[in-house]
Amino acid sequence: MVEARAVTLDQSALDELWDFSDPAASEAAFRNALDDSAYDDVERAELTTQLGRAIGLQGRFEEADAVLDEIDAEQDPTVAVRVLLERGRVLHSAGHAAMSVPLFEQAAELGEHLGEEFLAADAFHMLALADDGHAESWSRAGIEYASTAHTPRVQRWCVSLHGNLGWHLLGAGAAHRALVEFQLAEQWAARAGTPSQAAWAREGIEASRAAGG
Repeated sequence: MVEARAVTLDQSALDELWDFSDPAASEAAFRNALDDSAYDDVERAELTTQLGRAIGLQGRFEEADAVLDEIDAEQDPTVAVRVLLERGRVLHSAGHAAMSVPLFEQAAELGEHLGEEFLAADAFHMLALADDGHAESWSRAGIEYASTAHTPRVQRWCVSLHGNLGWHLLGAGAAHRALVEFQLAEQWAARAGTPSQAAWAREGIEASRAAGG
């Protein structure tokens, strides 16, 4: 069993390479980064997990799996968490939500154990999306975890968790409860989120009020 590294690739470095509105451009960015000799082997493994994610977002699921297969997840615990997350995401995107749930559960557990707050919160977020029958309980667990995180970047997950729960409740006909979640999402967006997240939360508030919330 390998021990955790003192330093892993900072999430901000990955954020700079991601454009979730354009997975193809993100794929190119990660391929370019992997050509940079400044990264060590573990950092390259982390970058490769994101390359797999970008490929999966384009619907090339078998290729994404092949990219993730190339990673030695045993070389570093953080890499192991990222591999679990991205394998789960590929399954979820490919329409196999139930199969993705155990992977996200392992990612959440290992991420918490390692103190990888961002990755653990991400795993809770994915569990809430993948395990529809327990969406509310996973959302609540994720919110409880992320709300006490040490950085605003991790606390930002509260926007997504409250907002996604709001849409879940709205779809279930619980407009009043949904409105509360969207309002909380808006508060977290003001505290730790982005302008686009704040706008998204306001869309939910308007939709809830229109539905009688």
